[in-house]
Amino acid sequence: QVQLVESGGGLVQAGGSLRLSCAASGTSGSIFNVMNWYRQAPGKQRELVALINSGGSTSYADSVKGRFTISRDNAKNMVYLQMNSLKTEDTAVYYCYVVHMGYHYWGQGTQVTVSS
Repeated sequence: QVQLVESGGGLVQAGGSLRLSCAASGTSGSIFNVMNWYRQAPGKQRELVALINSGGSTSYADSVKGRFTISRDNAKNMVYLQMNSLKTEDTAVYYCYVVHMGYHYWGQGTQVTVSS
């Protein structure tokens, strides 16, 4: 059973930075092909923020390009999201998401609040 635990959220002023972490366990030593960060703002649908594959290739939502950086540590089964130049519209619950052996797994989420 895969478990994903996010951390690093909090309250920050606009223009500030946060680094989110997601620790994965229960993979029996295998690594995930793709690791993803999603977010969901109040009253909005959950949206993909960034993804990274096992080879390190990345993709970003247009709204975060140039401000956010996703990275991973395969040895530790961790994925990170460095968020710089935060805007009030980045306020959301951020979730780690993977697909493993055909099953979909979500973390519990971590709240990011950006104040003006």
